[in-house]
Amino acid sequence: MTDSSDTLENIRAALAPHGLFLRGVLHVDGEGPEMASGHSARTVVLIGNVGGSLWPAFSRWRDEKGVGLDHPLDVWSEAVIRPLAASVSGEAWFPSETPWKPFQQWAMRAEGLKASPLGILIHPVHGLWHGYRGAIGFSERIGDATVPFDHHPCDHCPDKSCMPACPAGAITSTGFGYAACRGYLASDEGQSGCMAAGCLSRAACPVGAGSRYPVEQLRFHMQALSL
Repeated sequence: MTDSSDTLENIRAALAPHGLFLRGVLHVDGEGPEMASGHSARTVVLIGNVGGSLWPAFSRWRDEKGVGLDHPLDVWSEAVIRPLAASVSGEAWFPSETPWKPFQQWAMRAEGLKASPLGILIHPVHGLWHGYRGAIGFSERIGDATVPFDHHPCDHCPDKSCMPACPAGAITSTGFGYAACRGYLASDEGQSGCMAAGCLSRAACPVGAGSRYPVEQLRFHMQALSL
């Protein structure tokens, strides 16, 4: 294996001022997507936020450069991650770009996460308050693979408080009802409820309550969801 601890430390250091973290290192030997070089990726390094970590840096950037942009968080993520990937001889990938990369599968494999009833991957520490903003692919093995969590919070939650908390009844044992959710958000009740203070079901989950997003970030994400 290539001695690449410096590469990972350089990535961590470069991400820190932006409130982003190296979320996982996954070795995908023989299974990774093809890179621009023509080689298949052997390592995927996942990058994302935990709690509201990215909000201060993103908010400053949006006020200075992102006014009026469509999908400003995606634009900001690319502005941060793409040059970083080039500086470490990797290739940047994003959840918002095609061809789609299997970010959820990578996260489940790297960190051992599973989907909550809301469809959001739930983290044993941060609950539903985290996200993946991009990844860097490498044509060689980089570092040690992340050791995944071995337990899933929802398996040990008898109350499933997130489900009855949904005013639209969009969260059921059979899946998440996007149409019901969007219809509620467009209503007067939805505008003064979830749109103003964030998804009530998400807030009802007791896992990772200390990582809950600030109100401004909650509103930002709800507005994006309702588009």
